[in-house]
Amino acid sequence: MAKTKVLLVGESWVSAANHYKGFDAFSSVTFHLGAEPLVAALKDSPFELTYMKVHEAATEFPMTMEGLLAYDAVLLSDIGSNTLLLHPDVWLHGRTVPNRLKLLRDYVAGGRGLMMIGGYFSFQGIDGKARWRRTPVEDVLPVTCLPYDDRIEAPEGIIADITMPEHPIVAGLPGPWPALLGVNEVELKSGPDVEVIARLPDDQGGHPLLVAGRHGKGRTLAWTSDIGPHWLPQPFVDWPGYRQLWTQALTWLTEPAR
Repeated sequence: MAKTKVLLVGESWVSAANHYKGFDAFSSVTFHLGAEPLVAALKDSPFELTYMKVHEAATEFPMTMEGLLAYDAVLLSDIGSNTLLLHPDVWLHGRTVPNRLKLLRDYVAGGRGLMMIGGYFSFQGIDGKARWRRTPVEDVLPVTCLPYDDRIEAPEGIIADITMPEHPIVAGLPGPWPALLGVNEVELKSGPDVEVIARLPDDQGGHPLLVAGRHGKGRTLAWTSDIGPHWLPQPFVDWPGYRQLWTQALTWLTEPAR
């Protein structure tokens, strides 16, 4: 049986450091990958995951609907909107290219799935720099982004409140789930298709954690925490429910909306 094809975009970064040792100094650069927990969890699953790193996405993310339709769902995780808006032909050469945020909107309307996963460059992000607010991608999500830095850091831990325990995404995972260390704060859209499946406890604001929605013929999800550390720490990755949660989420996301 052919596997369901999912494109994960984001979850990589480069960090630079200066090291001072008395009179001497040197610099180093490190490349990081953030999606390894999800890649490992989906191994031998019904899903074929293509992992497109942030530095690849500016040029490799599909520029046509035909290219997008090679995938049953797209996951955007810790990647700002500028990476998809500012193709090198635009940024360096002043040429016009297709708007890939509009392509994603139309891709979902036509019957495919889109999920945004939280992080420092998801939703509105650190210092508001992810800039997904008032974009065609926000149009299809079941939540809206704040106009400023939306991070909620919770070093004390967040234990999710499962509000729809019978929903197919969380069926068999009644909780308590392992603690999370942070989320992006978002606002719910109104409408009968918006389902808050999990949220923060009331004493931590009651903010949405997992929200399902529909747009046109397609389905959308917002998961406001991370794929892995630091917001989704190692005990959550090691939890047996981690694989089940993501497998069930992708199963729901890639089913036709009714």
